[in-house]
Amino acid sequence: MEDDGLARIPQESLGGDMTQRALFLDRDGVVNEEVGYLHRVEEVRFVDGIFSLCRTAAALGYRLIVVTNQAGIARGYYSEADFETLMDFMRGALRKEGVELDAVYHCPFHPEHGVGKYKREHEDRKPGTGMLRRGVREFGIELSESVLVGDRCSDVAAANAAGLRQAFLINGTEIAKCDGEYLRVGSLLEVERWLVERG
Repeated sequence: MEDDGLARIPQESLGGDMTQRALFLDRDGVVNEEVGYLHRVEEVRFVDGIFSLCRTAAALGYRLIVVTNQAGIARGYYSEADFETLMDFMRGALRKEGVELDAVYHCPFHPEHGVGKYKREHEDRKPGTGMLRRGVREFGIELSESVLVGDRCSDVAAANAAGLRQAFLINGTEIAKCDGEYLRVGSLLEVERWLVERG
């Protein structure tokens, strides 16, 4: 397991109230390195710091929820079954590092490039807020106490539209400035420190 170098979380910070909050994570570029329409197990490379971030967030009482647009399904590059197989592998790898995801939400639709039934608008497709609101329905998540980590402007837009407490944008994918409110970070360690500092 990686050494995060952070001070241990004070016991009084753990389980202090019953508010359900979530750490929403985009997948590609946040949980795993971006390779372009990832669907093969052998191409999975986890982003530095993701294990430690998730362990810390869980200890602080955050639900861990992946929210991912999957245009590769829409385009016919791979199937929803392929996606589920890959996620089973990734969840197993995360579990070995002490990380248990509470949910994985994906949107397989694209309004322009989708094929067949997948060619349509859908509220789940970020910048839509559908996947974030699923967290409210299924876990009672308080969005105003939750945060999202993404690597695209659509992630920021979804977080802002849903009223999340904080959106983080990881450097690397978006060159230009995104509209909206967010913190640009160079690593997941910066997100982890932010969570610890704010309990």
